[in-house]
Amino acid sequence: MSRESATDLQDAVGDALTERREFFRTAGTFREDGSYEVSRRSADSAGNAKVFRTFDAMARLFDRLPDEFTAEDVGRTGITGSRRHLLIRHFGEHPEFPCRISSRNPLMAKKEGERFAEGSMEVGSD
Repeated sequence: MSRESATDLQDAVGDALTERREFFRTAGTFREDGSYEVSRRSADSAGNAKVFRTFDAMARLFDRLPDEFTAEDVGRTGITGSRRHLLIRHFGEHPEFPCRISSRNPLMAKKEGERFAEGSMEVGSD
C-alpha cells in the first residue's frame, strides 16, 4: 500500500470513529477514544460539555431517571450545574431517547415509551 493510500485510509477510519450530530440546542460527539460528549451546539468551552465513557453509559443514566425528570433528578447522579439542563435538552432532542421537553420553567422532560436496545446506536448511523 502506498503512503498516500495509507494516509487516506487513516483519515477515513478517523472519520468513521468520530461523528458529531447537531440538534436544536445540543450536539453529541462520538470521540476516537470511544467516549461520547454532549455539548451546547454552538459552545466552544469544556464548561458547556459533559463527557461519558461511552454512549451506552449515557443511555444507562437515561434509563435510571424517572418517567418525568428535572435537573434535580439528573443532579442526583452527580452531574452538577448547567450540565444537568444540557442533558435534559439532549435527551429531549436525540432520536434514540423517547422523551420530550414537557416544561421549560422549570425545565422538565417526560419519557414516552421504550428506548431502543442497548448498544443499538452505531457510529455513522442516521
